[in-house]
Amino acid sequence: MAKDKYSAVWVSHSRIADWLSCPRAYYLKHEYRDPKSGNKITLMSPPLALGQAVHEVIESLSVLPVEKRFERSLVEKLEEAWQKIQGKKGGFADKATEARYKEKGKKMLRRVKKKPGPLKRKALKIRMDPLPHYWLSEEDNIILCGNIDWLEYLEDKDKVHIIDFKTGKREEADDSLQLAIYHLLVTNCQKRKVDKASYWYIERADEPTEQKIKDLKKAEKKILKLAKEIKLAKQLDRFKCKHGGCRRCGPWEAVVKGEAELVGVNSRGNDLYILSQEEAKQESEIL
Repeated sequence: MAKDKYSAVWVSHSRIADWLSCPRAYYLKHEYRDPKSGNKITLMSPPLALGQAVHEVIESLSVLPVEKRFERSLVEKLEEAWQKIQGKKGGFADKATEARYKEKGKKMLRRVKKKPGPLKRKALKIRMDPLPHYWLSEEDNIILCGNIDWLEYLEDKDKVHIIDFKTGKREEADDSLQLAIYHLLVTNCQKRKVDKASYWYIERADEPTEQKIKDLKKAEKKILKLAKEIKLAKQLDRFKCKHGGCRRCGPWEAVVKGEAELVGVNSRGNDLYILSQEEAKQESEIL
């Protein structure tokens, strides 16, 4: 089969994680399009809004020379990023809830400013359109892709350090494929080798926490297996919740049933929805 990026099945960490949690949730988040608008849908919540804003601020530093990264206040940058997710656009039930989340973001960025660690050292950017990707399997017409938060360039070794920022309290599961996927992307999308990979839980930690690097061959084999499952589901148009409805797909089903509020269109062209005010209040406490 000739390589064709437009007909290929694209998979990423988020898509695979959603597939593993609930095939129906995967479908509604990544494949479903609203019959009226023709757009995909995004369900916004305060934790998601906070993560987006903080990530935007930190990732903006990687394109700047080291000596200029902290010339501007990170809190000031957060205020600008917050304009995109303020009020209902961020799923905030009320001003008090929004203020609480914004303050969390400010505390995270103050911590980063005080203890910048790798952010004060050289960084590497993989410039690929639309994002880093490679052919996981040409035979199966599957592409692996993903956005990597930060690649620290280790000049003395001429290698890279993969860093993923975490803004929530929950730690990534031991069986997560996220860093393995990023490792594969870095290995296949540029020439330098990966020296180490870390999570940085910036709400509570002053520095990244290095993780054990998985066996890449085994990880790639598992990722391809899951990608093939997703491809088959797309071909059969079969995305069923294993439990006939669960907490993963339930909120998205509410959108499809017209039980959520449309609050706009995001930068990706997705219809942006929020749950009812009462549901949003409940969701905002899960941190």
